[in-house]
Amino acid sequence: MNILSVENISKSYADKVLFEKISFGINWGDKVALVARNGTGKSSLLKIISGDENADEGKISKNKEVRFGFLEQDLKFNENLSVLDNIFLSASPEVLAIKEYERINELYELNHADENYQLLQKAIARIEELIAWDYESRVKQVLGKLGINHYEQSIKTLSGGQKRRVALARVLIEDPQFLILDEPTNHLDIGMIEWLESYLSRQNITLLLVTHDRYFLENICDTIIELDNNKIYRYEGNYQKFLEQKANRTFNEESEHEKLKNRYRRELEWVRKMPKARTTKSKSRVDTFEMIEAKVKSRKKEEELRLSIKMNRIGGKVLELKKVYKKYAENVLMKGFDYTFKKGERIGIVGKNGTGKSTFLNLITNKDKADSGKINVGETIIYGYFNQEGIKLDQDKRVIEVVKDIAEFIPLADGSKVMASQFLQMFGFPISQHFTFVSSLSGGEKRRLHLLTILVTNPNFLVLDEPTNDLDLITLQALEEFLENYTGCLIIVTHDRYFMDKLVDQLFIFHGEGNIQVFPGNYTEYRNAEDNAESLKIQEAIQPSIEQKPVAEKPKIKLTYKERLELETITKEIEKLEAEKNDLTNQMQSENLNHESLQQNGIRLSVVIDQLDQKTNKWLLLSEKEQQSV
Repeated sequence: MNILSVENISKSYADKVLFEKISFGINWGDKVALVARNGTGKSSLLKIISGDENADEGKISKNKEVRFGFLEQDLKFNENLSVLDNIFLSASPEVLAIKEYERINELYELNHADENYQLLQKAIARIEELIAWDYESRVKQVLGKLGINHYEQSIKTLSGGQKRRVALARVLIEDPQFLILDEPTNHLDIGMIEWLESYLSRQNITLLLVTHDRYFLENICDTIIELDNNKIYRYEGNYQKFLEQKANRTFNEESEHEKLKNRYRRELEWVRKMPKARTTKSKSRVDTFEMIEAKVKSRKKEEELRLSIKMNRIGGKVLELKKVYKKYAENVLMKGFDYTFKKGERIGIVGKNGTGKSTFLNLITNKDKADSGKINVGETIIYGYFNQEGIKLDQDKRVIEVVKDIAEFIPLADGSKVMASQFLQMFGFPISQHFTFVSSLSGGEKRRLHLLTILVTNPNFLVLDEPTNDLDLITLQALEEFLENYTGCLIIVTHDRYFMDKLVDQLFIFHGEGNIQVFPGNYTEYRNAEDNAESLKIQEAIQPSIEQKPVAEKPKIKLTYKERLELETITKEIEKLEAEKNDLTNQMQSENLNHESLQQNGIRLSVVIDQLDQKTNKWLLLSEKEQQSV
């Protein structure tokens, strides 16, 4: 059954065309994601479909029997009412039925006339038909799943993230058959996102959503429509299928474009040589040439910049936390936490809201003080800290000036440099936006510019608190590529599981009450380990305890001949590297060493330390295996 039909709609703002004569349809049960760069009209298209905005031209047809729900970026609340009262302002059938019952019941209390009694019976029957007697408890359940537990709290006292979650709860509670969601995972922790995935996976919900969460796309959506260069492209399948199909489309378009360019060159040569007296035949050929020229020149090729910024050198000492305690009132956030950071570590931080993730970041960056314990930061450490607090950008400056105030040319790891304008383009600021005033940027664009200003200062220890909010998929991929090439230390707090899986190799899991677990692996590996542990507990619980079978002795693991040889070789290599490390350290402490030699020794020392870390880890694995075989 067709629920939505979009036919030849167009939308422009001022002189900017967002989309032109685009068409697509959505059927019952479809779960569709809309993908596009920021600033290309995603949110506008959702508003037009929901009826909150008008298209310049075209037609939107919606099935009148289907109930629609819309979560938009602009939050609309009565600030003077409580959370629960704002939920009950909804026009859902359940809310309307409850309000009608309350009205009739008050009328019946004043006058027990038969007419009022009949009306009351109808109101009761309507609530039973909608199964709405427990509506309030269902409302509280959904709010609780999204971390909103103080229902009588005034909306105006909530943070922006909390309001966003109340808005999402309000839409879900209305239980529409067609949900239109604009970035539903923003301001949700990972547990909330996984609950929302489960909720939206039901077969009786049709979806159209915009999200930058790739795992959410992968797990929920069966269709992706891409808004690219004012046109719509449709891909059947999840996010992985979309990537494959888009790569094929792009390849085919590039091939066609190359053919068109070759033809253009030939036609251009003919036009230049053509005699002034034009025949009908030559006029036709000129018209064809002009059409080809227009196509060639209208083609916008996306430039991919692969940048690895030159990073300040890291010394031997990075960051140490010794018996760190921190609490606010009765809320214990850290309880004797110990950890020593090593060079190049990439750590993801996960946990529910309020368990101390942001406090931990503030402690290690000296924005906050521990109650007790020691936090020792290496002398060479230069932090780049992107957080959720207020962004300090000069509103009267142009975008390009903000970056140029830090550096006109950004030095790269290979010794070359790129212009500030190139770096802006990499992070989703087209040339047309470089001379825009900061005050004219959206909240998301300001956050993106703030992130960029941190990256160009060449920090050797990056601390990123929710860096993926307000980034489109293309800019996300650019940031990921940048961070994959980054050789310094990296700490990431993010609800984007795909982003975390790709970039971190260790987790700090904040369980609350000061309990912080260190897990060697990424988020998916952690969840698999948790699921396996839970499965084992269930199996042990249902295992009959009458007949206890003797536990079979585990077979001893023996080193192969190749592994024994490798263990002996690594031992010798570690000794050589240790000797070279000591020699380089002594040389660098010498007063006679010139600047160039000091720089070369510093680079070599960095390589030696990395090799030592790798070989020591391998030696430990082989040694442990050898111990087990004894």
